[in-house]
Amino acid sequence: MIRIGIIGYGYWGPNIARNFNACQGAELVSICDLNEKRLHLAKSTYPFIKTFSDAKDLIASKDIDAVAVVTPVFTHYELSKLALENGKHIFVEKPFTSSVPQAEELIELAKRKNLKIMVDHTFLFTSAVRKMHQIIDSGELGSLFFYDSVRVNLGLFQHDINVIWDLAPHDFSIMLYLIDKEPTAVSAMGRQHFNNGMEDVAYVGVHFDDDGFIAHFHCNWLSPVKVRRTLISGDKKMLVWDDISSDEKIKIYDKGVDITNTNGIHKLLVSYRSGDVYVPHIDNTEALKLEADYFVECLENGHKPFNDGEAGLKVVKMLEAADKSLKSEGKKIRL
Repeated sequence: MIRIGIIGYGYWGPNIARNFNACQGAELVSICDLNEKRLHLAKSTYPFIKTFSDAKDLIASKDIDAVAVVTPVFTHYELSKLALENGKHIFVEKPFTSSVPQAEELIELAKRKNLKIMVDHTFLFTSAVRKMHQIIDSGELGSLFFYDSVRVNLGLFQHDINVIWDLAPHDFSIMLYLIDKEPTAVSAMGRQHFNNGMEDVAYVGVHFDDDGFIAHFHCNWLSPVKVRRTLISGDKKMLVWDDISSDEKIKIYDKGVDITNTNGIHKLLVSYRSGDVYVPHIDNTEALKLEADYFVECLENGHKPFNDGEAGLKVVKMLEAADKSLKSEGKKIRL
């Protein structure tokens, strides 16, 4: 059994605890939180665990094989480093760290200690994202033109990170998982509308050097409606993922544009193709359950997770570049 300790029992921590507790290959051993009321709740839910108010005590415990860090972003580096130094594998909430050097140091430390890092990009384990991966890999969409993502709602405002660091890690990680291309630059425009020093609306462009492919991300804490929609267009078909939809999350459109003559712009013959639409079946398995099972499986078998520290580093590089671009009014920042 892989013995799990969890640091952070606020908003997301209870979900992590529930799924590791239900995992056949894992044993939930301890939970740490600074808030005594949260610790009391954890103990009442899992009477068999040990509780700690100091993360150092949990990390130092010899009863733990792996530590889940489910705390604010600015604490990830110190807690993860301490866990690795104490010989513990780590499962870290997104984003991985607050900076690229921090992520690189943790990756190197894990390699030296022969320990595993998994970054909690939960969406990669959703049925919809796994189905999209299958569809794109099959070539059904053809050569890809663009990736367009909208993730907007009213709130929740964060006190330590802007809207890009809050919302974009989901969609950056999904795009990197789905699209077999390496981004080369990032540009971003955003604004803060309150005196809190944090952008609450942002538009991020991700650029690639090959074949004209481009990606765009809209992140917003000031939208009157909640939208979670992604469009992926290819030269054969187009895909729309609506994460809010309960029964038709993915739709495949046999729509597109056919160019029959490219000898000069005045001789272009453009025809618009409009065919069938179909909704592929996806199952309803909880993503976090699959992720917890996968983490334990990787530790048991010594496998390298696909959402490891290197994957987390790629997302942090994009976030840092977006921040630099924001400060320079949209300048393209090379990765």
